[in-house]
Amino acid sequence: MATTVSSTPPRIGELAPDFSLDSTAGTPVRLSEYRGQRTVLLAFFPLAFTSTCTAEVCEFSNDFDRYAGANGAVLPISVDSVPTLREFKARHSIRVEMLSDFRREVSRLYGVLDDERFFARRAYVLIDRRGVLRWYHIEDQLGHRRTTDELLARIAELD
Repeated sequence: MATTVSSTPPRIGELAPDFSLDSTAGTPVRLSEYRGQRTVLLAFFPLAFTSTCTAEVCEFSNDFDRYAGANGAVLPISVDSVPTLREFKARHSIRVEMLSDFRREVSRLYGVLDDERFFARRAYVLIDRRGVLRWYHIEDQLGHRRTTDELLARIAELD
């Protein structure tokens, strides 16, 4: 069965669409606040507490200092509610704040919402310090993910 993904993603070279989402820190995070300061990796993941998502977000947490050292900010985004993401964060001692796209608006905006399953596909969007979309990748299979080394190499290409 083919997967239907909503919307079309923004194009490489375009200004990344701005958004504001509630975070596990209890405050909203606006993408444009990073403009001029840091490279941003939007890391859409399907659902908290699933095996691949847990491994991926824990890796972001474990490698938090490596991303910070590369002047990068990782923003994991899922359609889970903030309370669910807080429980996920606490259970796995995750250092990185996660964003809740509970209304699925940002997943639609970036073209990663799986309409049939009603959650985001695993996808990566790299945005440079000027706010321009520089790299975009959607995994073919939910169980696949990119490694920290690959993602940091992508970030390094922008400097």
